[in-house]
This record gives sequence, C-alpha cells and structure tokens, in this order.
Amino acid sequence: MKAAVYYETGAPDVFRYEDVPDPACPPGGVVIDVEAVSIEGGDVLNRAGGAMAGTPHIVGYQCAGTIAEVGSNVTDRSVGQRVVAVAPFGSHASRAAYDAQATWVIPDGLDLQQAACVPIPYGTADVCLFEFGRLRKGEAVLIQGGAGGVGIAAIQLAKRAGATVLATASSDEKLARLQSEFGLDHGINYKQVDLADEARKLTGGRGVDLVVDSVGSTLLKSIDALAYKGRVVTVGDMDQGKQPVDTSILSARNLTITGVFFGAELLLGNGRDLVAQLIDDVARGTLKVVVDRTFPLSDAAAAHAYIESRQAFGRVLLIP
Repeated sequence: MKAAVYYETGAPDVFRYEDVPDPACPPGGVVIDVEAVSIEGGDVLNRAGGAMAGTPHIVGYQCAGTIAEVGSNVTDRSVGQRVVAVAPFGSHASRAAYDAQATWVIPDGLDLQQAACVPIPYGTADVCLFEFGRLRKGEAVLIQGGAGGVGIAAIQLAKRAGATVLATASSDEKLARLQSEFGLDHGINYKQVDLADEARKLTGGRGVDLVVDSVGSTLLKSIDALAYKGRVVTVGDMDQGKQPVDTSILSARNLTITGVFFGAELLLGNGRDLVAQLIDDVARGTLKVVVDRTFPLSDAAAAHAYIESRQAFGRVLLIP
C-alpha cells in the first residue's frame, strides 16, 4: 500500500510518499481501505516532534473508509461497511488497521468525507464545553481558534445549548463566516485587539464564564478574560506554548483550569457513545462540518504546511 511516512520528525518536508507493507488485521480489529484522512492538530504536532511508533512512521489519528477485512473475534462489523475510525497513529495511508471498538458505522446518506471529520474535533468540543466546562444556558463562552475544527464544532454546540458565544480568529473574513453560517454572537480578531479586553467589553465588563482554549500560547489571556468563578478548559497546544501559571491569579477570583485529552474519554469515559450521537447529529443536519480543502495523500507535506499557515477554515483532508 501507499503511505505518507517519515523517518524523523520535523517540518512538513520530512514526509515521503512510499510503498509500505499492508497492515495485518488483529483478531479484535478491522482493516479499512482509507478514502479520507482528517488531519488533526495532534497529527501536526506529532510530525513536528512527537513519538514515533517505528521507522518509517505513519502518523495520523482519524480517517474514514470501507472495511476490507474483519478480525476473527469481531461480530459487529462486516466487510463493505463504511466507517470512521480513531487510533493513536496510522491514518496517513491507503490502508489502516483499527480496533473494531474504535470505529463507528457511517449512516446511510452521510458523506464519507464529512464523517471523517467528526469523532475527535466534535467529541473534544462537546466534552470541553459540557463534561468539563459545565456550560449552562445563558452563560458566555469564548472559543479560542474559532475557525478550526474544534472551534467550529464548539460554536455550534454552545449555541444550541443557549450560551452567548464569542470566538477568536485571525481575520475579519473568518469571523464574518462564523457569524453568518454558525450564529457566532461576537467575533474577536486577535491580531487587531487585545482579546481579553475585548471579551470583557463584549460582556459588559464582566468577562466570560468559560473559555475553551486549544491554542496554548493564549492561556494567560484566556484566564484574564474570565468572570468571577470562571473556568478555562485547555485542550491541545497548537502553538506548543510554555505558559507557566501563577496559581495566585486563579485563587484571587476563584478561577478553575482543567486540562482535557479526548483520547482518555474514549478509553475511560462515555466518549464512544458521545461520538455515535455526534455522527448522527451531522447526518441529520443539526450539526455542520466544513471541509476547507482536500489534498492527495502524496501531498501530505503541502497539506500539513497549509494547516500550519493558519489559512484553513474548517478541516483539511488527505485523499489516498
């Protein structure tokens, strides 16, 4: 099979498009003919400097495709089913092996590319807002990185929960789309204004009740934007910012910071059922997925570079 591999971590140009052995089907798993790879933020970070499972390494958390082989212990999946799947690595390839319990059947009528974008970003957004962020109707929430995959999901989920939603982005054009297409209440162009000052201004000086921060280097500004007893949920770290936090700035206003990794929720919590519900929501049209651009798998380097340029609005896919 073909795969986008690398032999060392680094810039996007470490990718090589090569023939590699087909994956073996584990007894409790399936092998998928991959049709769409959703490039996750963690994929970019792992390629830049993360752990490698082997040499060459195939990076990638999430993809969708058609089951080509079923393990001997699997009874609830069958050859020919369309599924979306999640694993620690291996998505950037034309074939991939997954634990059957880490796959979700794609409903009839739902576009496979749309389904490929759901589990990690939409699941992450949901648990950040509700399981750990405890968002309630009538509260104000700030979504850092509103035009990204987690951001677009979080805006929609927070709006339908009855919250007032603020979000940051790098351009007025992106913010305008978030307002017109997803109902964003207030956009903040972080390149033009101080985001904490603007968040307080937009909430009558009070600040927001919750911040979902997937950027990392914005953590101190996220804390500054909070109202009394406000909460920050930090998830991922796209800027790999090293932000030491003086806990006295939390205790002075009884603030809370919670770190979230959705992979743990899939393993130990109710993440599997949550993802199934979110996929159904997308299939029914009550949640939307935005695919910004697709690249051939052979152009994985260009796709990763495009994501790092922060031009994307929504998801970027690789097509084997």
